[in-house]
Amino acid sequence: MDKPRLSRLLPVSFFFALSGSAAFAGTVAPDVAALPPTAVVQLIVTYGPAASAPTVGVTAVTTFSAPAGSVGTKLADLPNGALYQTTAAAAATLAQTPGAHVSLNHTIHGTSDHATPVSSTAALPIYDFLPQALHPNSVNAAGSPDMNAGNNIGVAIIDSGIMASSLDLLGGQGNGQKHPTIVVSKSFVPGEPIDDLFGHGTHIAGIIAGDGSNSNGNNFSHDIHGVAPGVSLINLKVLDQNGQSTDAEVISAIEWAIQNQRQYNIQVINLSLGRGVFESYKVDPLCQEVEKAWLAGITVVVAAGNGGRFAGTNGYFTVGAPANDPLVITVGAINTRSTPSRNDDEMTTYSSKGPTFGDHVVKPDIVAPGNRIFSIRLLPAGTLERTFTGDIVPLPSYVSHASNGMVSQYFTLSGSSMAAAATSGAIAALLTSGSGNNHLSNDQIKARLMKTASKFPATAVHITDPTTHQTFTVVDDIFTVGAGYLNLDAAIASNATIPNKTNAASPVATQVGTTRDGKVILHIDNDKSMTTVWGDTTVWGDTTVWGDTTVWGDSVWTGANTTVWGDTTVWGDTTVWGDTTVWGDTTVWGDTTVWGDTTVWGDSTTQPWGNTTVWGDTTVWGDSSTFGAELDGDPT
Repeated sequence: MDKPRLSRLLPVSFFFALSGSAAFAGTVAPDVAALPPTAVVQLIVTYGPAASAPTVGVTAVTTFSAPAGSVGTKLADLPNGALYQTTAAAAATLAQTPGAHVSLNHTIHGTSDHATPVSSTAALPIYDFLPQALHPNSVNAAGSPDMNAGNNIGVAIIDSGIMASSLDLLGGQGNGQKHPTIVVSKSFVPGEPIDDLFGHGTHIAGIIAGDGSNSNGNNFSHDIHGVAPGVSLINLKVLDQNGQSTDAEVISAIEWAIQNQRQYNIQVINLSLGRGVFESYKVDPLCQEVEKAWLAGITVVVAAGNGGRFAGTNGYFTVGAPANDPLVITVGAINTRSTPSRNDDEMTTYSSKGPTFGDHVVKPDIVAPGNRIFSIRLLPAGTLERTFTGDIVPLPSYVSHASNGMVSQYFTLSGSSMAAAATSGAIAALLTSGSGNNHLSNDQIKARLMKTASKFPATAVHITDPTTHQTFTVVDDIFTVGAGYLNLDAAIASNATIPNKTNAASPVATQVGTTRDGKVILHIDNDKSMTTVWGDTTVWGDTTVWGDTTVWGDSVWTGANTTVWGDTTVWGDTTVWGDTTVWGDTTVWGDTTVWGDTTVWGDSTTQPWGNTTVWGDTTVWGDSSTFGAELDGDPT
């Protein structure tokens, strides 16, 4: 497999013209502009309010002839645009319409990694205690599931499909209304049925909605179940048998969910998939579609990605798309260490870190369990299992006395995919927990989860991979853990809210200088340029919303270099912070707001800020170890 890379840093702008092409009124994504003119590619053309599809030389059905002589094929209509197959040179022609924007139809992968294969002498995998970890105050180690959690909440899983025949998803124990867990299925993969041929989507479905039927009873040491067994699953298949999709397919699936939102009560979309960031979220068609879903009232949960081990930036700037969009809830992965207590949990080495590339949005928003997670196994075996046979959960890991011929029903995967699924289930459970929580808007849900998340101390840990023997340093800063560790009990018990029509878009980080020893000084604030697009001022700009309650905790911004944690701590330096300690007793939305202050983070020699922002092939993107299934989970 190719490894993540930063091949070179090039000054680029968000939009620039194809070299040698005629002037045009629309815009072209940087990675399109960098292609050889004769390269045959699939392009997504989106049109602004004042734009419309090109008509010169375009037939009523599928083909068009560009005015400059290049010829292409219209493959499909998309929301606010269309998908074409043509040459890179034709991008300029497609962008001649005012308000049009041309992007590549990128490849998308699931955001999970396989666990370490079990040898005959290795210790057995230990149950992950995922649902219990989200309920630190209310669920004992036995972890009996609440079968009505999420009852009738529609959760659209946009993934590789779902194996509907699993006993854990048939609704025999779960779903208080006894209707099938999967209420509708649709495939957006050309030539493939609705069935899961890969194994990723079924695993995601089990984390969200599995009722534990295949592990319930006296003969089982663990009841392996999901967070919200009562939900109604909407199965929208976009990942093919190899775990790949495209922007166009995912956009089409999201649009279907928006159009069918009321019929199936779709309140949550789970996107445990992603790809690299090749242009600003403000024009990226995939990001624009998740924003459309969010503004339609659907809570969109997206996996952050698995680029945390990328050495070029110590894992920073590796949050993918569409997780880089400020509106969505972006989730990183934490390691439960396979114990029911949260006290020993730690961040994974592979979870992608913010801020986002180019736009510098503060991500992830929260973190949730995602390391070596037991969930439903696809039977007969899909591509994941055939590739990683060692990830089948051994029967002794959850069966007390295995009988002859007994087959394991569970599979182990790691990644932010699993963490996103856990969060989607938690949101469904929150919406059915009573006390007025059923009327929370998606922005209120996001703010509630971030406010009530368990905070991390500002520490660094060193984790050694037992397979590669590499040691990684993970700093619990705002770009690694976000607002903290998802705590469903606290979210349910809280009555904190934000005003209706107030958006909870994640803020952005801006470099405002450097210290004498070369560290970056950052300013964190709302993206004020989006106020007219998203409506009212974001919650982060309101200093009176939460009073004395802190959201980000003590996770100060520091680099992954352990020298930052020396005798003189960065945040204690008054030459940087001034008279007010930002992450001490000062609250985020109290009398002194952190968004008006600056902070220090990273090493200016290794972080691509300002004009050195890198798009496209000069980043970590496009590599299967960032988006795919090629890395081991962290040790437990």
